[in-house]
Amino acid sequence: MTQSYPLPPFGNRFAELPPAFYTRLQPTPLPAPYLVGFSEAAAATAGLPRPADEHFSFLDIFAGNLIPPGSTPLSAVYSGHQFGVWAGQLGDGRAITLGDLPAADGQGRIELQLKGAGMTPYSRMGDGRAVLRSSIREFLCSEAMAALGIPTTRALTVIGSDQRVMREAPETAAVVTRMAPSFIRFGSFEHWYYNQRFDELKILADTVLEQFYPELLPEENPYQALLKEVTRRTATLMAQWQAVGFMHGVMNTDNMSILGLTLDYGPFGFMEAFDARHICN
Repeated sequence: MTQSYPLPPFGNRFAELPPAFYTRLQPTPLPAPYLVGFSEAAAATAGLPRPADEHFSFLDIFAGNLIPPGSTPLSAVYSGHQFGVWAGQLGDGRAITLGDLPAADGQGRIELQLKGAGMTPYSRMGDGRAVLRSSIREFLCSEAMAALGIPTTRALTVIGSDQRVMREAPETAAVVTRMAPSFIRFGSFEHWYYNQRFDELKILADTVLEQFYPELLPEENPYQALLKEVTRRTATLMAQWQAVGFMHGVMNTDNMSILGLTLDYGPFGFMEAFDARHICN
């Protein structure tokens, strides 16, 4: 007997922000999806089971073909500095957040985001797709980093398809579902600051404080305390990267988590022996 994959109803705290913070949209369907990988350890953080053969909806949900109950899919806007240069407006060019679920340990909520789910208003010249090769790399590396005890987004599953996408050569498409308490970035703050939209900047800071740093609210200056704590977490993360020889590859402010998580596994690499001239991307 077939049955749908047992997902609790989604919420979406990010969707409670004003509409200027995101665009609501539907993922682009992925034809003939198939399962490539699934992380039971990542799934356990949200109390999700391994999909069984009778869970007919699993592939369609995490390929972006079926919107689960309570989900309000959206892509976020942000800006950032890339390689030391102000790049202006960026945003989720191929990522669509389905919403958030309660964490299994009762501590907060976990957002689920489809990376490679199709074009968004922030795709610029991209096609909104991810390829199987890079999706597998993100899946393996984010789960390895978690196992090493290094703060990171997690990867729930990779769904593949024979749909062709063009990069340097033709490749096949995939969607990786990644998980984090939040995908808010340094660039999310920069977007409002550099556009001199200080009301939105304050809304974002207040939201981050209330949801993720409530212990800082009693401070004399909670915003200064937030800056100090985010700086501390980020510096600690960089030290942990260095301890295992991890190199991010695109360490730009649009790829830096406000929670001190390893975010956006692109052209990363591991340096097994020190070489000051090595560039992993």
